[in-house]
Amino acid sequence: MSQPSEKEIDPGDSEHRELGEGLLEENMGPSSATAHLYRGEIHRMKFWRERLDRTTNWAVLVISAILTWAFSRPDIPHYILLIGVATLSVFLLIEARRYRGYDIWRSRVRKLQENVFAYGLDPSAGLPDSDWREALSQDYREPTIKISAEEAIAHRLRRVYLPLFTVLLAAWIVRITVFSPEPWVTSAAIGMIPGTIVVGIVALSYLGATIVAMRPRTWHAKGELRSENLRKK
Repeated sequence: MSQPSEKEIDPGDSEHRELGEGLLEENMGPSSATAHLYRGEIHRMKFWRERLDRTTNWAVLVISAILTWAFSRPDIPHYILLIGVATLSVFLLIEARRYRGYDIWRSRVRKLQENVFAYGLDPSAGLPDSDWREALSQDYREPTIKISAEEAIAHRLRRVYLPLFTVLLAAWIVRITVFSPEPWVTSAAIGMIPGTIVVGIVALSYLGATIVAMRPRTWHAKGELRSENLRKK
């Protein structure tokens, strides 16, 4: 068995105490504490990823049922589709909250991947974050949410919910135009609420969702594979 090197036994040496160095050597096998830590974080991230997927699945199922019901008979009121929009908004808020939790564990996984495993595979590339130990230690002492609610909502809108809102909006427009003998402004009315007000509220809501999803921003979600990150430079 090889003797531990000076680098391994001198934690005060700031130049040579990088955990990733020697990762693939014989004395850094899969039984190390780092490997167990990484597996634990992967498990947590996977659990929260599954929670996100369950919310999306429920949203798709509910919207599919509402669309089927709305076009099943001509006497079904058009505002059933607007109830679907409201239901979808509730799912969006729930999923955005879960996404913020999911990002906590994913940010830890990415920090370990970047600064331990990537460094162990190719130390010549250096460390992307020289203070990663302190940052990860502080995050374990006091876990914090890394992204804002607006960023989480924007991400879920881009990935899932804006297309679903668009489908519901298109179905509602078809319902008040093609499937109604009255002018669309009249058929869009809900009880005592004039159709112009209903149309204005729907249009403003969709425009607001589009702005939140598409406006330029600095993304703080760690390691998220957005379209601009997928192309190798």
